[in-house]
Amino acid sequence: MFVALGDSFTEGVGDRSSRLPNGVRGWADRVAEKLAKAEPGWEYANLAIRSKRLRHIVDEQLEPALAMKPTLITLYAGGNDILDFGTDINVLMAQYEALVARLAATGATLVLFTGFDVKVSAVLEPLKKRNAVYNQRVRDLAAKYGAVLVDYWCFDAFHDRRMWDTDRLHMSKAGHKYLAGQVLDHLGVPHKITLKEWEPPAKVTLRDWERRQRRWVNDWVVPLFGRKLRGVTLGDNLSPRWPRPVKVPRKGGLKKLMDR
Repeated sequence: MFVALGDSFTEGVGDRSSRLPNGVRGWADRVAEKLAKAEPGWEYANLAIRSKRLRHIVDEQLEPALAMKPTLITLYAGGNDILDFGTDINVLMAQYEALVARLAATGATLVLFTGFDVKVSAVLEPLKKRNAVYNQRVRDLAAKYGAVLVDYWCFDAFHDRRMWDTDRLHMSKAGHKYLAGQVLDHLGVPHKITLKEWEPPAKVTLRDWERRQRRWVNDWVVPLFGRKLRGVTLGDNLSPRWPRPVKVPRKGGLKKLMDR
């Protein structure tokens, strides 16, 4: 039984799929499918919802996850808190450790992730130190609680902008596929996922760069700050993608469940 907890990172935002719940697929679905292919019978639940802060994950996802008695748990939490300017990183990490301790106490294999240092904008550079503290604490806690650490921060492949969606904060389909392969490698599960081979990126003229920056600010930055001012998030009206355990088909993947 595999249960995934977290926010947009684990929900699958950026890996679009009109046939799956919430319109996304993501690395966790891909991991579940490869687990079932390697060893039929795996069940899977994904409780992650975009924009959730650590406190939401504790309040809304922890008890349902524990009730499922999983043998494999993945957790990424705290990334949205880091982007909130008033966050006290020491308080955040104390709350994160309490969550990790509860999950580790189940005896399940627990997978934790560091966060990637996304080069989005100079506006977010003041948060870089906070992210570095988060990553080191996650590494320390993984060692302390015997968790599997997927050190996302170290993956050079994500320096290619094509691994990111148009908002520059969420992985693209290629990014989710690659991360799924990394998680499977850490778990010792066979797969054939490989890094996509691209031609070198085309050179961007100053005019094109300025046009992209304006589009990104208008399409993503302004709406983001607007939501923060209104106290709303993109996940407010969403439910978990797989709130109850589903038996993952060995062939056809999770999309096969939607055809029934």
